[in-house]
Amino acid sequence: MTGSGSLPPTADTHSEDGPKGRIRFPPLENNPEVMTSLVRKLGLSPSLAFHDVYSLDDPSLLAFVPRPVYALLLVFPVSKTYESARAAEDSCLSDYSGSGADEEVLWFRQTIGNACGMMGLLHSACNGGAKELIAPKTPLAVLISEAAPLSPEPRARLLETTPTIASAHASAAAEGDTAALSATASVDLHFVAFVKSGRHNLWELDGARKGPLNRGTLAADDDALSERALEVGVKAFLKREEEAGGGDLRFSLLALAPSFE
Repeated sequence: MTGSGSLPPTADTHSEDGPKGRIRFPPLENNPEVMTSLVRKLGLSPSLAFHDVYSLDDPSLLAFVPRPVYALLLVFPVSKTYESARAAEDSCLSDYSGSGADEEVLWFRQTIGNACGMMGLLHSACNGGAKELIAPKTPLAVLISEAAPLSPEPRARLLETTPTIASAHASAAAEGDTAALSATASVDLHFVAFVKSGRHNLWELDGARKGPLNRGTLAADDDALSERALEVGVKAFLKREEEAGGGDLRFSLLALAPSFE
């Protein structure tokens, strides 16, 4: 995968990662073991795990990822190209106001600083096929039941005031291969989830955007790492960076898929 080896392991997001003065979390490491441990503590079945994706094109490397892939978690440095493209697309969109049973995906607006890793994890686990593998009465199950009826702003407040999420995040932030950073740390990486919904659409889920973004329809047998999903999701994102010239193409990719255990 282009440049993935040069991406430092600790990730945060850009300057809009939560309004200043609000709650802040210590950054998470973009490490599959850390993310797997965290999502399982929150209630996802041990039959699923996060895995490194080492290539978007090499069949021999893609074969190392177990299938089906329910979600992809893209980690990348925030560039001027990304900020400009994001602002241009968002300027044409209205603020998302969805809630309730008719929502195709459960989307959380990010208001907690340094929490883009947690947001990516929640978006990956609380949607699509992975959602069906959440154990009842666990923090994720309770969060979904309480968040689903709410509009985005009350939903964001719910996340801010859910102690099980904060404590699990703090524990995970202390794990990994590098020294833990404080909640006041500022680094330039961001997490975005790409998830296949039950209606066979690929959604880009980023709490820093105006809402969930439908990137295109997939075939029934396509998963989130299929050629079509990559074409309209991760590859489209990276192509925009490359064509802008000077875009920073360092990135890493995690897949939420069946565990090897």
